[in-house]
Amino acid sequence: MASIKTQFEVPAKIKTWSFGVIGLGILLTVIGFLTHSGDAHGMDNFWGTLLYNSIFFTLICNAAMFFICVTTLAMGAWQIAFVRVAEAISRMVPIFGTVLLAVLLYLIFSGSHIYHWNDPAAVASDKILQHKEGFLNPTFFVIWSILTVVLWWFLGARMRKTLGENDNGMKTKESGKKYIFKSTVNASLFLVWFALTAGSVTPWLWLMSIDAHWYSTMYSWYTFASSFVAGIALIVLFVIYLKNKGYLELTNQEHLHDLGKFMFAFSIFWTYVWFSQYMLIWYANIPEETVYFKHRVQGPYRGIFYLNLIINFVAPILILMTRDSKRNYTIMTFMAVLIIFGHWIDFYQMVMASISKEHVTLGWWDFGIASIFVGVMIFFVSRFLAVKPLVPKYHPFLKESIIHHT
Repeated sequence: MASIKTQFEVPAKIKTWSFGVIGLGILLTVIGFLTHSGDAHGMDNFWGTLLYNSIFFTLICNAAMFFICVTTLAMGAWQIAFVRVAEAISRMVPIFGTVLLAVLLYLIFSGSHIYHWNDPAAVASDKILQHKEGFLNPTFFVIWSILTVVLWWFLGARMRKTLGENDNGMKTKESGKKYIFKSTVNASLFLVWFALTAGSVTPWLWLMSIDAHWYSTMYSWYTFASSFVAGIALIVLFVIYLKNKGYLELTNQEHLHDLGKFMFAFSIFWTYVWFSQYMLIWYANIPEETVYFKHRVQGPYRGIFYLNLIINFVAPILILMTRDSKRNYTIMTFMAVLIIFGHWIDFYQMVMASISKEHVTLGWWDFGIASIFVGVMIFFVSRFLAVKPLVPKYHPFLKESIIHHT
């Protein structure tokens, strides 16, 4: 183990690149302000762009902790060789979550038109909104949103602290059993809260309630599938980067192959939920349901709607189908970037197609704000990777991870 490079040293180029991406993002955002802020719905579009970006990046970083916890409960060992990558990404949740909460609180208390149900006058004249008022109201929205982000951070921090115990020395048989039990309990607590939030209530509030008259019982599963596969792709990018820099020697093509299988499988799962939600609504052809898809399929968002399907389904099933493609660093890097971009587009159409139904708003603001989030993530994740050894060398399952074979 002494010859293994276990301590990541942040290259100066990462700081340069992250600041460069952030600077480019600020420039594009300023251009967006100069070209669009004077529009009638300019500020709604700006806050909508901030909304879907902050939700997207918070969810894909939180997906890294979900990955840790779900593999822990499955008594998985293969991920231990690169688990510190997922840990570092998950530490972005309080940073991006704080930005997300600031955006949500502004939208609620500023009287923004994005959440139609937040307007008392609109509720007073709308029986559908009155029927949903027990759920769609500012008090519940604010309390649940704060609890969601705070407990994601707190329970995730508990899990990371437990994983950190694997740097403190060799475990005995008894201490190893206690560690496994403790990590299983902490993983279970996170997953229960994750199920109640990311897998259930929270997407209804943050995203689906923008179209307050419409609902889908599959919406939270759809959102989860989109964010989780993008989160796996994000892990892949950092793993390949570290491998190219000479780190993660114990991570090999076997581990990359399994990450590729996750990317492939959950791309198919996302498509299954996408098709199931769309097909049921198309087949029933009920006006209060089809209103959500009308302008997405037949209106100005038609191109983005099908581009979404091509990037997130057609490309993964054609490119990631074979064994060799999931073991090729270049192909995996390309597909990881493509999947993250594709599901960013997915979140774009979830939000902006409901805020601006008459025309597509994709432009300077969108790419500028996304660039700021990407730059911040590169900067902080690289520093989080340097906090702990990249290999938890005293983890009870490390040997199984080293000899992992698919």
